[in-house]
Amino acid sequence: MPTLLIADDHPLFREALRGAVARVLPDAALREADSVDALYALVEAESDADLLLLDLNMPGAQGFSALVHLRALHPQLPIVVVSAREEPSTMRRALDHGAVGFIPKSADAATLGEAITTVLDGDRWAPPAAVAAPAANADEHEAAQRLRELTPQQFRVLQMLGAGLLNKQIGYELGVSEATVKAHVTAILRKLGANNRTQAVLIAGRLALDPGAIVPPPEEAE
Repeated sequence: MPTLLIADDHPLFREALRGAVARVLPDAALREADSVDALYALVEAESDADLLLLDLNMPGAQGFSALVHLRALHPQLPIVVVSAREEPSTMRRALDHGAVGFIPKSADAATLGEAITTVLDGDRWAPPAAVAAPAANADEHEAAQRLRELTPQQFRVLQMLGAGLLNKQIGYELGVSEATVKAHVTAILRKLGANNRTQAVLIAGRLALDPGAIVPPPEEAE
């Protein structure tokens, strides 16, 4: 009996995915997450899952960062990106960062079923336009490689830096001291090859769906 994980913050779309999976895999066990933190906990708990269906716009994630991070932590878990962003370049970037498939949210139930079955059979599935699109650029691949070096807690801190939170605020959210947050920030800067948090966020921002829209965080003493 296969186990599938569904990560999407929209209840109606999770319901649609459940229906599509049930039609092609009536015996499948389904587990769901509606945020990035819930997703990480779910993947840890279901380490032998057969497939993850991942929305790109999960709360707490930025573009392809969650995909890259999960691929580093759980390389055995096949991930299919499911997104309303259907530009060929976005689909190709998802594949370049380790997704085994890309399913547009506009796809009908039959297409969803075909894609899921194809991936579970060990093949990749994506619209033809994804394969024909230009590959992700070298800077983006370099940023992804650096992000793979982060621990789960460092990755969470980096995401919060990208959201504009200061050390004290991050410490409150994570339940740790400000000194611990500063230690994480120092490690993040070293691993990303950044001189300050602005550079760190901009490096991670190369994996955003719209890198030009990234807003640098406020600086503070490290």
